[in-house]
Amino acid sequence: MLQKKVEDNVVILTFNDGKTNAITDTILNDLRNYLKEAAADTSIKGVILTGEGKTFSSGFSLPMFLSFKDVNEVVKFFEVEEEILLELFMFEKPVIAALNGHTVAGGMIFAMACDYRIMKNHPKIKMGMSEIKIGLPLSIAQWNVVRFGLDSDKKFRDIMYFGNMFGPEQALQLGLIDELVDEDKLISRAKELINLWKNNPGNAFTPLKLCVRKETAERIRKELKEGDMKKELQCFFDENVRKTLEFVQAAMSK
Repeated sequence: MLQKKVEDNVVILTFNDGKTNAITDTILNDLRNYLKEAAADTSIKGVILTGEGKTFSSGFSLPMFLSFKDVNEVVKFFEVEEEILLELFMFEKPVIAALNGHTVAGGMIFAMACDYRIMKNHPKIKMGMSEIKIGLPLSIAQWNVVRFGLDSDKKFRDIMYFGNMFGPEQALQLGLIDELVDEDKLISRAKELINLWKNNPGNAFTPLKLCVRKETAERIRKELKEGDMKKELQCFFDENVRKTLEFVQAAMSK
């Protein structure tokens, strides 16, 4: 589930769906609804996205992926997922990812859609994109959002092609995150940033954000309109991909 609470005029959304905090269609719909509520409430200054326990999010639910009966079901899911990811990316108020733990695959993608990423400074935390090792490509909105969050094509290439996991210091050096903080300062620092950006006269943050992200958002919309999602998503029914998904799911369930 995605839990919501409001503190100091800031919405805190917490992935809380077991030890992996996997992202399901229900969680995506909750995220969309909570963002709409936060956008409409003039008292809300911004949103913090975080996780419960030792994981921010391990990515999309593998049991959900394995439950898809045909490519049309996969397309239906990703059509909605792409819309919601873009809504998060272009949300007009500040969104801070407060990374409390492991941030992997889809979890990293949604963190990269946020305006700023703060990670708990703990040596065991890992962050990265493992899709290539499973056999799944990134969707149009996903790769555009991740590429936007990095400062070079080379970093994007190395992160995506090798599927490595990075500790906090490496993640900071690569630009996957913006700050490392002690655990007890994770949420307070996120609130501090939201207040810093929203308390300026004239609300300059929103037009600046939309200006910076406009080109990427327009490219996503254009490519989604012109692309063949069904062709790209046939990989979900590749025998080796499904075996790998089943293996990873079994390992994560232990």
